[in-house]
Amino acid sequence: MNELQLIQSKIYEIRGQKVMLDRDLAELYGVETRALNQAVKRNAERFPEDFMFQLTESETEIWKSQIVISNSIKMGVRRHPYAFTELGVAMLSSVLNSKTAIQINMGIMRAFVTIRQMITENSPLKRLSTLEKNFNELKQDLEEIFADYNDINEDTRAQIEAINTTLAELQAKPKAPSRRPVGFIHNKD
Repeated sequence: MNELQLIQSKIYEIRGQKVMLDRDLAELYGVETRALNQAVKRNAERFPEDFMFQLTESETEIWKSQIVISNSIKMGVRRHPYAFTELGVAMLSSVLNSKTAIQINMGIMRAFVTIRQMITENSPLKRLSTLEKNFNELKQDLEEIFADYNDINEDTRAQIEAINTTLAELQAKPKAPSRRPVGFIHNKD
């Protein structure tokens, strides 16, 4: 698994946002989770709600249930983890002022961008617009087919009308006088 895939595997969707948890970020940055959280607390004004939030108890339980790890009861979690949005992760590089933090942060930003691109490329809106375009093309084709069909019907109707008129004229002509039968005629008298 390359670095980008490793980072992408640590991005979760919580509260409708793509986030990374403090313990995963600490592991990537090569620091303890406690040290990362202390650095964040010292710079709390840099991390508003849209940059970072703490998971609720139910969110923590759901997150724990998705991860397979030994010691699944506590998983080393004594408190609810902090979740960092893409903006919060970007801010972390300024709080953890080291070359490693900057390099890791660039990889994380690339992972977020890749995920965003995958979402937009496969978005329901894009599929819907493609379906709408196909529908409009089919509708136009059907309208052309029906217009051609109606043109054929006009020609056919005109031909049928001409045939009916000719038949009516033939039926309206007086009958030719009856002729004498041809051949040997035997009188019964």
